[in-house]
Amino acid sequence: MAAVLLLLLLPLVSAQTYRWGPCPTPKVQPSFNLQQYLGRWYEIEKLPASFERGKCIEANYAVRRDGTIRVLNSQFYKDKVRTAEGTAVVIDPREAAHLGVGFSYFTPYSPYWVLTTDYTSVSVVYSCTDVLRLFHIEFAWILGRSRFLPPDTVRFAKEVLINEGIDLYKMKPTDQTGC
Repeated sequence: MAAVLLLLLLPLVSAQTYRWGPCPTPKVQPSFNLQQYLGRWYEIEKLPASFERGKCIEANYAVRRDGTIRVLNSQFYKDKVRTAEGTAVVIDPREAAHLGVGFSYFTPYSPYWVLTTDYTSVSVVYSCTDVLRLFHIEFAWILGRSRFLPPDTVRFAKEVLINEGIDLYKMKPTDQTGC
């Protein structure tokens, strides 16, 4: 049964990073301040994501009147700027760095965990979804307030992920040139 399920899901996860076993539970930013986090972030590096294939990838976060967060992602792909609008919510106000993000009313929120941020230059984000606790699909992003970060800052961000047991073998830089 599990093998059949894996074969059915394989096309969906082929452009993702998946591992056997349940998701890890990394520590998130203590005393996370959502107001300081809002605004534009540029993708510096990431684990593969089928929904992010272009260049000049960025996300812009803003509070809506209803208190949810508008997530506007954009990328340059196949000679066009493509955008996707979603919604983020704080899952538990006691741990505000645990957010959920959704891009469709028909799917549940996906985890969006801010592992660390200084709010002004860098953010490290992790997401993981268990599939029957047999395997998990994970994403990780290093984000910057500018399109390029100093190498030492990128190394620091990668160390945060590695120290939480997240394998960065497939992590790749995002092309932010010519944007």
